[in-house]
Amino acid sequence: MIETMWIWGTIGLILLAVEMVTTTFYVMWFGVAAIILAVLTWLMPEMSVAIQLFLFAILSIGSLFIWRTYYKKTSTDSRVGQAQGEEIGRVGVIIEPVSPTQNGRIQFTQGLMGSREWVAVCNKPIEPGTQAVVVAVEGNSLRVKAH
Repeated sequence: MIETMWIWGTIGLILLAVEMVTTTFYVMWFGVAAIILAVLTWLMPEMSVAIQLFLFAILSIGSLFIWRTYYKKTSTDSRVGQAQGEEIGRVGVIIEPVSPTQNGRIQFTQGLMGSREWVAVCNKPIEPGTQAVVVAVEGNSLRVKAH
């Protein structure tokens, strides 16, 4: 018959493999608990199945709870393909007039997030040739204000 240690070790490795496929960080803690239980059953082979299942539940839920308590997501918005705030404060030149009712265009001497020209939006009118500073990124456009 297969030793209990090998059963828990196999379960742990399978759960860790599932975690590598799903990348959710939830299944990992159950796999880690199973690996720990494999070590415990190797050290104490006479441990009853009821105690093993109880320890597995406590280790799994406890480690998951500890991870969720200390894990903090750094940002709630998705900024795929965008610099992380480095564009704020950059100064460019308005090349098409911008006003609250009309989007304009702003041009930079060096590319900003892959392009030298961007759609500009603003709450106050800005004429072409005026320098403007980026105050926010709104979708595919830049919110600017006169510099």
